[in-house]
Amino acid sequence: MTSTAVDPQTITDPQTMTAQHLINGQWLGNADTQRMNPARPGEVAALSPSGTVQDVDAAITAAAAAQPSWAALPAPARGAILIAAGNLLNERHHAIAEDLVREEGKTLAEAKGEVKRASDVLRFFGSLGWAATGEVLPSGLPDTTVTTRREPLGVVGLITPWNFPIAIPAWKTAPALISGNAVVIKPAELTPLSTTHLARALQDAGLPAGVFNVVHGKGRVVGDALARDTRIAGLSFTGSTNVGLGLQEILNARRARVQLEMGGKNGVLVLDDADPRKAAQVVAAGAFGLTGQACTATSRVYVTPGIRSAFLDALVQEAADYTTGDGLDGDARMGAVVSRQQFEQDQAAVRTAVERGATLLHGQYDGDPAGALFFPAAILTRLPFDDAAVTEEIFGPVVAVLEVADYEAGLAAINDSRYGLTAGICTDSLALATDFAARAQAGVVKINRPTAGLDLNVPFGGVKDSSTNTFREQGRSALDFYTWGKTVYTGV
Repeated sequence: MTSTAVDPQTITDPQTMTAQHLINGQWLGNADTQRMNPARPGEVAALSPSGTVQDVDAAITAAAAAQPSWAALPAPARGAILIAAGNLLNERHHAIAEDLVREEGKTLAEAKGEVKRASDVLRFFGSLGWAATGEVLPSGLPDTTVTTRREPLGVVGLITPWNFPIAIPAWKTAPALISGNAVVIKPAELTPLSTTHLARALQDAGLPAGVFNVVHGKGRVVGDALARDTRIAGLSFTGSTNVGLGLQEILNARRARVQLEMGGKNGVLVLDDADPRKAAQVVAAGAFGLTGQACTATSRVYVTPGIRSAFLDALVQEAADYTTGDGLDGDARMGAVVSRQQFEQDQAAVRTAVERGATLLHGQYDGDPAGALFFPAAILTRLPFDDAAVTEEIFGPVVAVLEVADYEAGLAAINDSRYGLTAGICTDSLALATDFAARAQAGVVKINRPTAGLDLNVPFGGVKDSSTNTFREQGRSALDFYTWGKTVYTGV
């Protein structure tokens, strides 16, 4: 169910689309890789080419040539193109969402929400073309004015994951473009069509050739070439921690700017004063929504003794409502796991935890190992705090529930992790919620809300091994990564 060499006999779906590289405004590359639909065994969802170092070089060359004139265009004019592209995504949202479901596996409702998010992101950053980007400051010198301005980095590289295959490319691309940069993006191999739809919208909206370039292919080829090319002034990456830290070493060696958003093992603390049903709904939405395939998903829960039994009962009931199925089937609440590799990782996490003595309250899998990649919502309990299911990222609909003595013990457990992306608490106590917000070691804190999900106008990022913990994504803060500051003294 992953990307494989093309077998023409398997291409039976007339809706199969072909993705190509976009280099200097031209669609190039012969499709040699097929992406199978994880919910429909044997159905090809997409075809794409395998990029080479030469393709990356051509894309960067095109971007470097196009960037100066793009930066010279007034910011409101750049913004108008982003807004037009956002409107086009909105007009095409149903077809784009269906392609997204076929190649990624999530439900149609989730896919439509993601396409809308990408559309809104483009329009949000497009509107910032009319916003001030500098300051006027007083000077200690007579007859002198001091101003600041932001300058684009130049050519930036983007490496994006499969789990939000159009939203994440959009929220990296939009601030880069509005700031006057040119872009070379490497989408995830598993989801080539979603970035293709983004590229077509930008192209149809009037984006000049060479300003936005797409190169498909393997990370060890395309991603590595992007990171090592000295013309790439900055690289923004979302993906696994191991890959991200390797890219950081390459970029740091030549003092290029790097932004990493990586793994998470997000915890929620449920206190005795919480409503068990509401707390279960919050945890289930964070753990099982999007098939648990989000870096912000809830994967460990710490519960105080007084609410433990009622909370677990309610969580099991919630998990039962997350029925799996083809994302294009309106009855499914949880779509397919993205790939055979990820599916086997989910299976192994649950199986080995049970072998080590954990109790599986919900989520027994007994399906056809060669069939569609549907994995039920899984709840594990009675694990030690240092169990792998509690400490290591699974990236699936699997949540571990552990008991803690009190608030302080729960907060300590939340913070005892190599990751620090999101953290949550369910409580009716304003005092404890406020204390948790101050002391939780996470970039995003949610109080009585699922750990997954974020408004597009607010900063996003983590600490520890979840992020470089420097530049944040989303909101106006995203512009900081793609620009550098300049101070100007003007005498009269």
